[in-house]
Amino acid sequence: MIESFLVQFQSTSWQEWIAVILALAYVYFAAKQNIWCWPSALISTAIYTWLFWSISLPFHTVLNAYYLIMAVYGWRKWNSSYSETLAVKVWPLRYHLTSIVLLSCTAWALSYFASSVLDADYLYLDAFVTVFSVFTTFLVTHKVRENWLYWIAINVFGAYLYFAKGLSLTGVLYLFYAGFAIYGFTQWRIQPSVVEDNKIAT
Repeated sequence: MIESFLVQFQSTSWQEWIAVILALAYVYFAAKQNIWCWPSALISTAIYTWLFWSISLPFHTVLNAYYLIMAVYGWRKWNSSYSETLAVKVWPLRYHLTSIVLLSCTAWALSYFASSVLDADYLYLDAFVTVFSVFTTFLVTHKVRENWLYWIAINVFGAYLYFAKGLSLTGVLYLFYAGFAIYGFTQWRIQPSVVEDNKIAT
């Protein structure tokens, strides 16, 4: 197993290296709430869109095309005058429980229908990571603190998928992401006024 990993690691393309480096820059800047996370994401996801298409991960290809759009959206949102009042917020637990059930059902439905037209391994896992990533990226753009908790699970499952598909360097990256998500969660602190607003909203 270790030898197989080393062979995959040594054969990593220069495109994947660039994508990984910029992906690391993205998560670091995001944790710091630095707007440079979005241009880093833009270039990284453009590369990954091509990479995932080349290894037959259809849902991940669509996911990274979505990331391209969200990178532009997040860049504009964080760079607008509105970003001055875009504080970190929390969502009520019932929002998350409802979202998890709906997203899991959506992933299952996508993989079920896709299996009739696509001959690809790990379809459900591909769909699961994709659907939850779409939702969680939306949480990032709106600075919902719990996004980091979703990323922990997404990145662990994603790492398994990438190792299975021969993208060892990306698999290592996503294991790092899972750990770094804990750091991101601690960095996105809630202002007292925002906590009070959330209590009122619930």
